[in-house]
Amino acid sequence: MVLSGFEYLGTVAFAISGAMVGIRKEMDVFGIAVLAVTTAVGGGILRDVLVGHTPPTAFLDPTFTLLALASAILTCVAHSWLVRITNVVQLCDAVGLGAFTAVGASLAITYELNTLYIMVFLGAATGIGGGVLRDVFAREIPLVFQQEIYALASIAGGVALYYAQWQLPLWQAMYLCFFLTLGIRLLCVHYNVHLPKVGRVTRHI
Repeated sequence: MVLSGFEYLGTVAFAISGAMVGIRKEMDVFGIAVLAVTTAVGGGILRDVLVGHTPPTAFLDPTFTLLALASAILTCVAHSWLVRITNVVQLCDAVGLGAFTAVGASLAITYELNTLYIMVFLGAATGIGGGVLRDVFAREIPLVFQQEIYALASIAGGVALYYAQWQLPLWQAMYLCFFLTLGIRLLCVHYNVHLPKVGRVTRHI
């Protein structure tokens, strides 16, 4: 039940962020729908492929695709209201990142791949995969490849879930992972915290 709740929450949040990017890029309704669905289910497809669960769940069960499409439609209808929310895309991204990190990391236990590295890797792949595809389709450099504290927030959540599972029920460990990932990401957005960049070297001829 908790797992499904996080999946629904992550799907809606990522679909809204994808649709908002499509609207900002002045795409037509088809392009907006594609970005919304890609952002919502892309990470889960990547995770399933990595663990050999094929065809991916998104291709067997249309529930999450339909939920993403419905979220995209509502986003288009409510766009004039959503744009008034400061950093709405980053906010939805943070919620989706936290939810899908918890889902991906916890599924490592289901797949009997309960090691720290695999749990963190699956959590991060599920959390950032859809956003990377969205940004590539929108012809933007993905957030995770820039200075943003994005993947590191997901990694921190995965590490927390791995160690918490030995002391807490899994559903509580998932909530810890979700709120830690969400909190780190939102704090970094609010305080404009970034990773350092390597300075460009200019050659003088």
